[in-house]
Amino acid sequence: MTVRLVVVSHSEKIADGAVELAAQMAPDVVILAAGGTADGRIGTSLEKVMSALDKAAGGDGVVVLTDLGSAVMTAESALELVEEPAGVLLADAPLVEGLVAAAVAAQGGADVKAVKRAAEAVYGLGPEVAAASRGLAESTVAEGSVTGKGPDFTGDFELVNEAGMHARPAAKIAGGLASLNAEVTVNGVDGASMTSLMTLAAGKGSLLHIEAWGPDAERALNYVGGLVQAGFGEP
Repeated sequence: MTVRLVVVSHSEKIADGAVELAAQMAPDVVILAAGGTADGRIGTSLEKVMSALDKAAGGDGVVVLTDLGSAVMTAESALELVEEPAGVLLADAPLVEGLVAAAVAAQGGADVKAVKRAAEAVYGLGPEVAAASRGLAESTVAEGSVTGKGPDFTGDFELVNEAGMHARPAAKIAGGLASLNAEVTVNGVDGASMTSLMTLAAGKGSLLHIEAWGPDAERALNYVGGLVQAGFGEP
């Protein structure tokens, strides 16, 4: 089993479309849409959200993603009514980008907390915040230079797939890293952020410089390197 996902949107079409998109990248993950009102209007429905959560029960936990403010309130109300609220987490993430990253993480076997982190990581931390989260305090020395602990593992890999770093490769990298105990940067941006990876605009032939810290640093480096060298399974 995997973590399951529920999408809460004011629009039934938006919810269904987001689910369809994410399912292309995570075919084994149960993703349920709860969009619009029961009578087909724009809005949110507590009954539809509760129904989706009931259907999502039985997996390894549930992560809920929403679009606008009242959708968050509806989701929070639903979470207060579920039988096992500890296994249902509400992600603070953009609906589409967060859903894709969460779905890929769930497809890779990440637990419910890691799937939530994958969704929220699409905002992007940036290398400075990522370094702070590792507890690697940098100190300024006499002549103004900055020193700090270097990465545990580094590697350079050339993009070989024709389309380069587009949404699917970025989601695969970010989603997989979410399940590992490591902080990773790719060309200086947060490797767990799908959005940050896409901003690299790295095309075929571009070199990706990977730096990794933490207990799973070597695994993280090998994971990203393996994806890149295999062309992410694309032509």
